[in-house]
Amino acid sequence: MWVFYLPVVISVLAVALYYYFTRTFNYWKNRNVRGPEPTVFFGNLKDSVLRRKNIGVVMEEMYNMFPDEKVIGIYRMTTPCVLVRDLDIVKHIMIKDFEVFSDRGLEFSKEGLGQNLFHADGDTWRTLRNRFTPIFTSGKLKNMFYLMHEGADNFIDHVSKECEKHQEFEIHTLLQTYTMSTISSCAFGVSYDTISDKLDTLAIVDKIISEPSYAIELDMMYPGLLPKLNLSIFPSVVHKFFKNLVNTIVTQRNGKPSGRNDFMDLILELRQMGEITSNKYGNNMSTLEITESVMCAQAFVFYIAGYETSATTMAYLTYQLALNPDIQNKLIAEIDEAIKANGGKVTYDTVKEMKYLNKVFDETLRMYSIVEPLQRKAIRDYKLPGTDVVIEKDTIVLISPRGIHYDPKYYDNPKQFNPDRFDAEEVGKRHPCAYLPFGLGQRNCIGMRFGRLQSLLCITKLLSKFRLEPSKNTDRNLQVEPYRFIIGPKGGIRLNIVPRKDVS
Repeated sequence: MWVFYLPVVISVLAVALYYYFTRTFNYWKNRNVRGPEPTVFFGNLKDSVLRRKNIGVVMEEMYNMFPDEKVIGIYRMTTPCVLVRDLDIVKHIMIKDFEVFSDRGLEFSKEGLGQNLFHADGDTWRTLRNRFTPIFTSGKLKNMFYLMHEGADNFIDHVSKECEKHQEFEIHTLLQTYTMSTISSCAFGVSYDTISDKLDTLAIVDKIISEPSYAIELDMMYPGLLPKLNLSIFPSVVHKFFKNLVNTIVTQRNGKPSGRNDFMDLILELRQMGEITSNKYGNNMSTLEITESVMCAQAFVFYIAGYETSATTMAYLTYQLALNPDIQNKLIAEIDEAIKANGGKVTYDTVKEMKYLNKVFDETLRMYSIVEPLQRKAIRDYKLPGTDVVIEKDTIVLISPRGIHYDPKYYDNPKQFNPDRFDAEEVGKRHPCAYLPFGLGQRNCIGMRFGRLQSLLCITKLLSKFRLEPSKNTDRNLQVEPYRFIIGPKGGIRLNIVPRKDVS
């Protein structure tokens, strides 16, 4: 008898599920906010959830759908969010009204690496940010420069030996060996004796980044669920890797600062204090106990950010130089002149003062901003300036750097690689929020100066000895890898590295 009722039960269940997964889809229509039509269950992220496209690319596409709108109403799974297009509103969110949007809304299990500086919110973030900012001052970076320099020399020696065997390289993986050595040495005091050591570790860390995880989508569907259930967005093997790294270094240093003044020394100094406090961002004193989980979380975020973002940026930079030989020639001329003026040496000031090199770097990040999208969470109801739209408490606000960086309103011929966009006069003509690869305001990237310095040093050393050319396998229409949680080249980037004939 039950067989006759089965189709009815299935139909009722299907209708119930359809209603459940579309129950919020009138949220923005009821508020007269335009946006793309959502899909059942996926909202506006179907291509991202199915790993067909990187989420940064999906956000850029939605940005481009509504060129006349200041904000767009979208759905991450079933959760209503807002994508901001107007740069004046961006400025309010990131800078002027930062106290309303100080949280990123990316929290997860504290024991599962969630207490790191990037993902943490509230008092945890405030306290950590206040304490870790001093490690990235100009003075500290100058003290670390010799370690970067040593890593760059070792890298160039490796490239020279490999060039005797072949000219074509997968440049992204190659550059990762350099950034892994610099972040390992400058942050953790760990050195690698051979390239094979680096490649073994790279395989582990790269697997962490590239393996798809759907914990983030779960958090989109049910905001706040991950911390409540003590769930992490990373598998346990990740936590184990960084726990072992931290424990090894702590043991080597007998639990005390070593005098290297690196990242781990700062962590050990804080641990000796038991707990740290900060009232820098307000009158209320906040405290944080420096537990093993806190130490591992910081090690994780500094390690991943320190090696991956710089390697990817340099890979894109070298790609554009290979495709634009006139720009490469101009940059090589500047590098040669700067090195000659410094008696054949590359110093901290040499790297900082090369104007064209810095413009090439800036233009690379305009075309290939690595972290997409930028995300903030409203901690109270907030009326968006210049609109009738009220953002309710706990609503996620998103900003698409790729959308802005490729918008012809701000950059003429935006798909062309043109470092002259960053002449001082040109920069002065643009809205201050038209360029945000590192974010803006108090939650900008804390390590941006470190990443910039290690990248510019490596490019300087590389171009002082080699030229970059397209190979027969160079893809002139690069796609973005959909599986990685940051922007990166799908299938890597293959280039020829050719020893320069005009240098010894």
